Amino acid sequence: MADRPCAGNLLRIAGAVILPNLGGIYNGRLTRQHIQNWYAHLKFPSFKPPNWVFAPMWTSLYAGMGYGSYLVWRDGGGFGGEAARLPLIAYGTQLALNWAWSPIFFGQHNIKGGLIDIVALTATAGACGVLFYRVNKVAGLLFVPYVAWLGFATALNYAIWKLNPEKKQAPEEEEKPSVSTGKAD
Repeated sequence: MADRPCAGNLLRIAGAVILPNLGGIYNGRLTRQHIQNWYAHLKFPSFKPPNWVFAPMWTSLYAGMGYGSYLVWRDGGGFGGEAARLPLIAYGTQLALNWAWSPIFFGQHNIKGGLIDIVALTATAGACGVLFYRVNKVAGLLFVPYVAWLGFATALNYAIWKLNPEKKQAPEEEEKPSVSTGKAD
């Protein structure tokens, strides 16, 4: 009977899995607003997957990292546990960087800023995976596909940045040259 999860643990697991997805849901809405008016006008590398791939990929990765955070919380002694403290700080940091990428890239139309964010995110997520592994091997291994996807996403962001050196705004938003009348304002 000791192996059966109690309702409290199931709620903790659900909360841990849902938490990263909340940011993903918000960012998904933000992203959709900018797909047609800005993103669709960018140049892309040949290895860019179709847009429909991103939502299920991120949902599964968020679920995995969320469950991993629960395992570290459980096995590391909770939020006050010495073994869990640094891994959970790394987790929160990488999650904040993850959630920041869409507002930077899509919201601000800042390809270079997105690249800077995702490079920091990939490094932080890699460190988080190592820290998780030290507390719970499954939790650490759940970060392997996430870090691999981040590596791919970083390469994609870099390629988009290289292919669109001056592309920050949607065509209808780009500043038009002002016409000088020769008069002082």
